[in-house]
Amino acid sequence: MKHHWLRTGFLSLSMMIGSGQAWPADPSARVAMTASAEKPREAGTAASPDSVTLNLVNADIEGVVKVVSQITGKNFVLDPRVKGTINIVSAKPIPRSLVYDVFVSALRLQGFAAIEDRGIVKIVPEAEARLNPGPTYGPADQARGTGDRIQTRIYVLQYESAVQMVPILRPLISPNNTITANQSSNTLVITDYANNLQRIEKIIESIDQPNGSDPVVIPLQYASAVDVAVTVSRLFAEASQASGAGAAEPLQRVIVTADGRSNSLLVRSGNPARLAQLRKFIAILDSPTNSGGNIHVVYLKNAQAVKLAETLRAIYQSEASTTAGARTATAATTTLGAAAPGATQTPGAPASLGANQTQNIATSPGIIQADAATNSIIITAPDATYNNLRAVLDQLDVRRAQVYVEALIAEITADKAAEFGIQWQNLSGLGKTSAQAFGGTNFGTPAQNIAAIAQNPASAARGLNIGIVKGQVNIPGIGQIVNLGLLIRALESDVNANILSTPTLLTLDNEEAAIVIGQNVPFITGQYALSGTATTPTPFQTVERRDVGLTLRIKPQISEGGTVRLQIYQEVSSVQDTSNSAGVITNKRAVASTVMVKDGEIVVIGGLMQNTVSEGEEKIPVLGDIPLLGGLFRYKKRSQNKTNLMIFLRPTLVRDSQSANLVTGDRYDYILGEQGKAKPAHDAVLPDMDSPRLPARPLPVPTQASETKPSRDAGK
Repeated sequence: MKHHWLRTGFLSLSMMIGSGQAWPADPSARVAMTASAEKPREAGTAASPDSVTLNLVNADIEGVVKVVSQITGKNFVLDPRVKGTINIVSAKPIPRSLVYDVFVSALRLQGFAAIEDRGIVKIVPEAEARLNPGPTYGPADQARGTGDRIQTRIYVLQYESAVQMVPILRPLISPNNTITANQSSNTLVITDYANNLQRIEKIIESIDQPNGSDPVVIPLQYASAVDVAVTVSRLFAEASQASGAGAAEPLQRVIVTADGRSNSLLVRSGNPARLAQLRKFIAILDSPTNSGGNIHVVYLKNAQAVKLAETLRAIYQSEASTTAGARTATAATTTLGAAAPGATQTPGAPASLGANQTQNIATSPGIIQADAATNSIIITAPDATYNNLRAVLDQLDVRRAQVYVEALIAEITADKAAEFGIQWQNLSGLGKTSAQAFGGTNFGTPAQNIAAIAQNPASAARGLNIGIVKGQVNIPGIGQIVNLGLLIRALESDVNANILSTPTLLTLDNEEAAIVIGQNVPFITGQYALSGTATTPTPFQTVERRDVGLTLRIKPQISEGGTVRLQIYQEVSSVQDTSNSAGVITNKRAVASTVMVKDGEIVVIGGLMQNTVSEGEEKIPVLGDIPLLGGLFRYKKRSQNKTNLMIFLRPTLVRDSQSANLVTGDRYDYILGEQGKAKPAHDAVLPDMDSPRLPARPLPVPTQASETKPSRDAGK
């Protein structure tokens, strides 16, 4: 390329003088500009300069703006605060299209910025550039400016938080420019130079990545997800402890959970290397076995092996029968197709062989067996069948919730009675030889009347007894008795009883439980003896024993939302009389009901509220009706009986060992406190004796201990 210095009309000292322009007096402010034509000139046309050589030494900004405006054809507007000089040294020619970029870079070094707005380039201080309208690029914009131009870009974050990204990016942005986070849309709005925004964009893309601890789903084809999860969890947990990372290091922690429904593993790890290693190990375990029928031993944790084996056997037989029916239908279709015209069939070849084999497998007795001694289930089946059964087994072998039921039996009775009577008699003439008349009144029971007390004064009934005694009288055949001429008796009784019984039961969901507290009383149901003879050869009696006391039977069923359905039978019985010749007389109060109760709420299931008032009077006819004086010939009795009996229930759900420890600890501490109160007080004469006392309540065993004990699944 040849540079034609004089032909292309470049500014020089001679040309500026020839054109009448004055050369700047200050040499430092001179602008030396050289341009050469990159393309060869055509005949008859003027040269078109495509490259420019810029040499600016302490050039005033206003003068440089004029030159750049002539070269680029852009219109410039200068802020009055834009003052200073620019130094640009160009050893080689540069394309004309880069003149503007070089000029903008020189302005940036002086603390100024160029803002393009509607065909005009405004040159303002850098601190004011963010307040002037300029180009704004969104996430979908493909063409974005470059260089030292002030721009505003919007970045939408997908994984990281925009608010947390601001402290990271703030040091990378010019102090005069801004960065703002919008928390609602998780976006960043940054105003800065275009070339710096490109660097920030790459940094944001590197940081805004999916978290390595997100769960990963690994489906299995041959192995059981439950068995693989147990093996992998134990292996990688021991590897973490051996490496010294410990359970507190997030990057070394590996969490594996089995999904029996899809036979897949849910894996989460903060270390991609360990995750890749885990994938390889799972791929090795998930391989088909050599034999068609495998023997698997599954140790149960909560369910009973015998009952669960019956359920699994019924499920498998039903599934196998359905598969056999479908294969039979397919085989029948194949047979009919073979019988069509033009079709051939091998004589003696059964068409439903696969169906018969499936049916034989379904009815085989050894496919699922239970071992009650170890509470385990033995399954002999292919991998696909075993995986299906294992998924059902894991859903059934769960810890069942328990129900703690407190029964409150409150009985309050009040008995009030009053008795008053006057009795008299005359026995003074019985001891004489001549006949004498005697008479008197006699009321009440034998322990209360005047005749019985005259024979035995010590047998006087309870209460106030006032009498008049006139010596003793000799009655033939009886002997001497007290001559009690008058007896006045008064009695008032008030009996109150407050009985509270609180039987409690803890039982599994859908399991019946019972508690009986009382006596086992014999009831004679029959006897054998010969009448009319002196002795009976083999006399005997048949006796039936029954529980008399407090009986509570419950069967809970837990529903959704913490509601408990209770089937209840509550009985309170007691012995009233054993002297009856017909047998023992008992009192019985029983309630049988089914109720719905919420967790922790109290419900009343039955009650008895009884109030009885009775009044009795004994008197001598006619004489007892005489006003005032009739009281000498009357005996009155009045009583009132009140009985209040209520039965309450309060169920409490116990879903885990922590809840069970709370219930047990509360009852245990209560008994310890009651035993402390029952200790005999210190006596100055009698020796001190310690009362029996429960040992201190042991601390609950941590749940982790039961979970980390050696699992029997590893020995399969």
